[in-house]
Amino acid sequence: MRKGLLATLAWHDYRNEARLSACAVLALVAVVAPLLVLFGLKHGLVSTLTERLERDPAVREVIPLGGARYNLDSIAALAVRPEVAFVVPRTRQIAATVDLHADGGSQPLTVEMVPTAEGDPLVPAEQLPRGSGEVVLSQRAAERLGVKVGDELTAAFGRSVSGTPEYQRTRVKVKAVLPLEVFQRQALFARLDLLEAVEDYRDGLAVERFGWPGREAAGTRARVYPGFRLYARDLDAVETLRLHFAEHDQEVATQAEAIAQVRSLSRNLTLVFWIIAGLALAGAFAAMAASTLAAVERKRRELSVLRLLGFSTAALVGFVVLQALYTGTFSLALAGVLYLAAETGLNHLFQSAAGESACRLLFSHYLLALLATLACSALAAATGGWRAARIEASEGLRDV
Repeated sequence: MRKGLLATLAWHDYRNEARLSACAVLALVAVVAPLLVLFGLKHGLVSTLTERLERDPAVREVIPLGGARYNLDSIAALAVRPEVAFVVPRTRQIAATVDLHADGGSQPLTVEMVPTAEGDPLVPAEQLPRGSGEVVLSQRAAERLGVKVGDELTAAFGRSVSGTPEYQRTRVKVKAVLPLEVFQRQALFARLDLLEAVEDYRDGLAVERFGWPGREAAGTRARVYPGFRLYARDLDAVETLRLHFAEHDQEVATQAEAIAQVRSLSRNLTLVFWIIAGLALAGAFAAMAASTLAAVERKRRELSVLRLLGFSTAALVGFVVLQALYTGTFSLALAGVLYLAAETGLNHLFQSAAGESACRLLFSHYLLALLATLACSALAAATGGWRAARIEASEGLRDV
């Protein structure tokens, strides 16, 4: 009952001094609103850069360098690592090319052959080739050939046997075309068995499944792969995989440096934000403490009357703290409205892609701002309200 009465008295007194209360609110808004915008820019900028890296599979790609040798067992061991999202063996680069002929086209187009399989981050699951008779083209290759999804092409492979050139051809169907932003080179994505067949044929072996002749059957030799296509599960896994290959004396090319730059930017912006926030909050704390001291001096007679009516020292300090909490609540509400207006304007001004935000705060950030503002307000009021604890009840009997 006494607590409810104290809160009611504090509110009526706060409302009775509407002008002074409004000035206190605006003073705190001048601190909180810029901090919200600053933190929104920091969070929005770093989140946007991080999301761009995460959306770009090339950033998570780990490319082996040098003369490595892998078999299916070693590739399978990589596939089960928790850091790996996708891995598939690659055949020799010199053998992974093909001449494509469009029906009715005059000039063939030489493109690289890229192995693909389930889980490929570049090729959606519904666009994956279902067999060696289907392929996926990059947009550059499709444009040069003048073909679209559903068209058929002739793929030609050549080799030289005792100085005599030999060629084999097979028909393939275009299952899908990858957009330019996904893959920019002229390429053909196909199942690994097609690339292995082409490599065997160019090595002079017979590929019975396709009816391509050779000196011996391709299945009689142990296959060794010079590399692989590997994508890390997330950005943090890129550095983990780089260290793993370094321990095994395997040089790899990664985008670890670009990822580290974004991480460094996040840390630096966080440091700058907390320095500015610390200075601003210190100023706000001092201003609120001084405002509380002035309010206590201005209301000494009223507070002494409350002491005379039986309110304790803690209740008098609580009276002052409650009014500071009212100020903090109204200040954050107004600062939130101003932030939303600034956020809308900044995002409209700097928006470069759908779904990206230059300035953005989460609900948890608003909640944290509310708790921090109320805590700072209460602490400053309690610090400045120590004068209220020194007020004697006898002062209420005198008009001082």
